[in-house]
Amino acid sequence: MTMGTPSERPDFIAPELPLERRRIYEGRILCLRVDQVCLPSGGTTLREVVEHRGAVAIVPVLDDERVILVRQFRYAVGQVSLEIPAGTLEPEEDPLTCARRELAEETGYQAARWERLGTIWPTPGYSTEEIVLFLARDLTPGPAHPEFDETLRVVPMRWMDLWEAIEDGRLRDAKSIVGLSWAARRLARS
Repeated sequence: MTMGTPSERPDFIAPELPLERRRIYEGRILCLRVDQVCLPSGGTTLREVVEHRGAVAIVPVLDDERVILVRQFRYAVGQVSLEIPAGTLEPEEDPLTCARRELAEETGYQAARWERLGTIWPTPGYSTEEIVLFLARDLTPGPAHPEFDETLRVVPMRWMDLWEAIEDGRLRDAKSIVGLSWAARRLARS
């Protein structure tokens, strides 16, 4: 059976092609650019793109019933957020190396067992960010040492309380919801 040219396949969507890229902001963890693109129809439009070097997020499982989360103020939304520990990759940094560092910095815990859960694009409509999610088990406590601009509170939560927090809106962070869901599924299989 011949599938024909790509444009004849029912699942094919033609890409938008960049015509011009203009970086308008370069920051510490992200850059902003405006691209003029050629649409499949032949027309042109502008796309605003947040360039981000990527991040990791960790689901630290304390025991059969509890997970470690952190509570912190998130300036962009103007609220305190309940989340799994996470952090931005350094340039050329291995995601597992970053995950180990971030877990220790934010919570003080070290993990003996690490499993990669998967990778997500949290906001592909305007950002290049990818977040690699990890499951961390066999935890050993230690002193947390957050960065100078982080104020965190470590929050151990029972699994059943997590689902309630998601349902009632106390936990709204997308990477945390995905990470916790993937981790629960992985743990149910083991």
